[in-house]
Amino acid sequence: MSLAQRVQDKLKQSMLAKNEARTSPLRMIRAELLKKEKEKAGTVLDDDTVLAVLQAMVKQRRDSIDQYRAGAREDLAAREEAEITVIAEFLPAAMTEDELRAEVDKAVAASGAATMKDIGKVMGALMRAVKASGKAADGQRLNALVKERLSS
Repeated sequence: MSLAQRVQDKLKQSMLAKNEARTSPLRMIRAELLKKEKEKAGTVLDDDTVLAVLQAMVKQRRDSIDQYRAGAREDLAAREEAEITVIAEFLPAAMTEDELRAEVDKAVAASGAATMKDIGKVMGALMRAVKASGKAADGQRLNALVKERLSS
């Protein structure tokens, strides 16, 4: 079953259970997927595209959480966190800190990077390796680890 179909099935289940806390974020996911389908001239979305949409949604919500907390709006930040929880159900498991550091070390060694000027080469190789692993990783966290590694 495709990822888009899993989202649709979970939405139906949530609606039948009258669980508004889950139904609302699932509707938002479905709306984003439909929007992406229209952008791609009505073609069926593959799982990689659906994952990219979901990851973008999580990133948007994390940015919103930062803004809401800066504005002392904890109620809105909590709502965004609840939405992230629902979206995360469809994302692959996240890499642990040790796994991230190991991938960074491999990418630095493989690219022969020695200075901060080489960060682009390292990040390109690193993002390909993370995608191939089938796990998820936060790009900002990876960037920070690469900068830390190259500056030492």
